[in-house]
This record gives sequence, C-alpha cells and structure tokens, in this order.
Amino acid sequence: MKAFMDKDFLLSTETAKELYHNHAAKMPVIDYHCHISPAEIYEDHKFKNITEAWLGGDHYKWRAIRAMGAPEELVTGNGDDKEKFKAFAKMLESAIGNPLYPWTHLELQRYFGYYGALNEETADEVWTLCNEKLKTADFSVRRLIERSGVEVICSTDDPADSLEYHKRIREDKSFQVKVLPAWRPDKAMNINAEGFGAYIEKLSEVSGVKITDFESLCKALSVRMDFFDEMGCRASDHSLSGMFFKPADQTVIDGILKNAMNGKAASDEEVMQYHTELLRYLGREYARRDWVMQLHMSVLRNTNTRAFRELGADTGYDCIASAGDPRPLTEFLNDFEKDGLLPKTILYSLNPNDNTAIDSVIGCFQGPGVKMKIQHGAAWWFNDTEMGMRDQLKSLASCSLLGGFIGMLTDSRSFLSYTRHEYFRRILCDVIGEYVERGEYPKDMKVLGKMVEDISYNNCKAYFGF
Repeated sequence: MKAFMDKDFLLSTETAKELYHNHAAKMPVIDYHCHISPAEIYEDHKFKNITEAWLGGDHYKWRAIRAMGAPEELVTGNGDDKEKFKAFAKMLESAIGNPLYPWTHLELQRYFGYYGALNEETADEVWTLCNEKLKTADFSVRRLIERSGVEVICSTDDPADSLEYHKRIREDKSFQVKVLPAWRPDKAMNINAEGFGAYIEKLSEVSGVKITDFESLCKALSVRMDFFDEMGCRASDHSLSGMFFKPADQTVIDGILKNAMNGKAASDEEVMQYHTELLRYLGREYARRDWVMQLHMSVLRNTNTRAFRELGADTGYDCIASAGDPRPLTEFLNDFEKDGLLPKTILYSLNPNDNTAIDSVIGCFQGPGVKMKIQHGAAWWFNDTEMGMRDQLKSLASCSLLGGFIGMLTDSRSFLSYTRHEYFRRILCDVIGEYVERGEYPKDMKVLGKMVEDISYNNCKAYFGF
C-alpha cells in the first residue's frame, strides 16, 4: 500500500516519477485565468484565520459542506469561523475521491507543513497550527504568491473597471509578479440581467461614449479595450450557457438593445442574436489586438431559485448543461476564419461528453504561425478532478497534439490554490508515463522532459505572449 499523499502521490510509474520530479515540479506557474482580488494583492492582505483563507468565496467547498446537512450559517452565513472550519473538516471525512480532499491536503502540506489527515478529530489541531502560521509574514498574499513560484496572474475584470489596483501593482517595484487584467464583458452581454440599463450608463460614463445603439456600444467597448490593452491585457473570457450562432442585421440588434436599456426583457432568440453580434464584433477586436478569446460553455447557472434569491450568484447552485451540437461552434469560428480574423481561442466545456467533439473542432481551425492556435482548455470546474483531467488529456492526445497544450489554470478565488498546478502536473506526468511504460512512445527523456516543461509553462507563456 502506498503512503498517504507522499512525494510520489499520483505517480504510478518510474517514468512518471522522473518526469514530475526532474521536470514538471521545477517549472514556474502562469495563472492565466482566476478570480482573485487585485486589491488584496496590492494591499498584501493577511488572513485573520484559515476559515477566511479557505472558505471565503469558495463555492466548491460550500456545496460539499451543504451536502452534509450543515446549516447555511456555517456555509455562507454569519456563523462562528471555527465552527465553519470544523464543519468543513467533518465533511472531508466523506470526500474520498473528491478533488477537495487532495487539494486541501496539498495545501496543508506545501504551505503549513502538516502531513496528517484533516478530519473532525484533528480539526482543533489544524485550526491552531494554520492560524499561528497565518500570523507570520510568510503568509501574506504577496508572499503566498511568491512562494508558489507564480510569474503571471490574470484576474477577471469588467470593462468598466478602473483597473486602479493593477496600476498600483505595476508601479510597485517591490513586487515582481505580473498581475494583468483579463477582459470579462458579461455585464455588457447579459441584456436580461437586472440593472443592465444602469450598467450601460456606467459604461457610457467611463468610456466617454454616449451609448444609444449597438454601434455606439461597440465604440464604447473598443475604447475600454484600448485601455485594457495599455494595462497589459492579453485575454478575454466569456461565460456562455451554450454555444449559438444567430446573426441578425443592425436594425434588429439596435431594437433589442434599446428595449433592454429600457427594461424590456428579450426573448431567447433575441438574446442569441444579440450575443452573436456582440461576440462577432468583440472576436474581431481580439484578433486585431492579439488577445486570446476564452469561451466557457455548457453550464446551467443559478438553478435553485430560492437559494439565488437569498444568496445570489456563485454560491454553489450551478450545474452541467447537456452536451450540444458542435455546428453552432463551428459556424461561429468559421465566421472569423473566413475573414482571416479568428483570434487565438480556448474552448472549455463543463460537459465532459464534449471532449472529443471539441478536440475534433479545434483541428478544423488551426493556422500557420501559432502552435495550437485553437486550444481545448484544461478540465474545468466539475471536471477539475483526477478522472476529468485524465479524460481531457487523453482525448486531446488521441484527437489532437498533447505536446501543444497550454496546461493548467486555477480558476480560483483562493490564494492557496496554486497547488492545483502541482495536482495537474502529477496527473499529466502519470498519463504520459503510462504511454511510455506500455511501449506506445519511446523513453526519450530529453523529448519527454521538454514536452512536460512545455505543457506546464513554456507553451502558455508563448501562447499569451507574457
């Protein structure tokens, strides 16, 4: 029996061990998509306790604690922080096979030097240990980032954001990690969201463009993209329930937009038409700026209406949508390609049944001058598991080129989540090791080592141009 999460955790072959320890483990981290706060980085925030560091804003953990029947006051509510932590520790006893278990223990090992198991019995011990260490200088936000070997962080930012803290971080020569904005125009996309009209007014104000129709909306967004570009932005990100392609002429889109600005809800078809035309415009702008377009697809959000009403979005009530027909996606990508304006694009689906379809689609739109211009993004959210990562890696290897993959991202709100890169790299090395050990690829450690280093870091750095 293997020891609990030892140095060879998840590494089942000698080839995998060699690849991880000699190659993957030493590579820096580029976190090209996350949800952490630039303000907390600039202010070098220190956490008051492990509950704040671990459970604040983490809907992965909230779902799991909730599933054990804990009252909401110990999940997102105003319950005692230690009692919240103990509820989390008790939940972990049931979390065998869930990525929360290894993620939690990798963080305990790498940051806090604790190699035991967190459970109801050890909760008091771990609470005291973590909180004592969190008081030290090594556990400020900046030190956690530096200790994790991070070179670049891309946050998630609204077009109307002032990017004030990005400016301050860039001007602070004492901190060498790049913290760059990433363009997330969800509020401009979501025309049926409450407050859409007020958001358009805000966008008008910050851009200096009076928005009265679709053309002026695009002009305002272009002004803001210029500003983001000056601040080092290299990527956009879009959250889509599913893929669509419903072009419409500008008169129709103007009518849809004006109705939405006046509080009139759009039909499902009108939403798709508006989203299609806005993405057609934005994608061409991304191509001109050499930005990467990220599309997150196949998610159903806020499915529990009572919980959404009481707690709001991103509190743990989203799920996987059904796999979709790839034709709207191919029509969407082809619309850019036919004009020579297809940006570098990363496709993520929350539905693992989309893996092979995505891997076949990306092969239709690769282009000269960019290695793997169209990427199948890392296993995302509910697929961010050992099984999900292995499936995504093997599908990509089977249908495309694993050696061109840009690797892992945290997609997290936690400054302790960088061990997810380690988790991914261990699985990556084990998958590659299996191919070698079965005699399907030669044990050329020079070639294999470079492949692992490229997927862990080099490909991503070159792809985004960091």
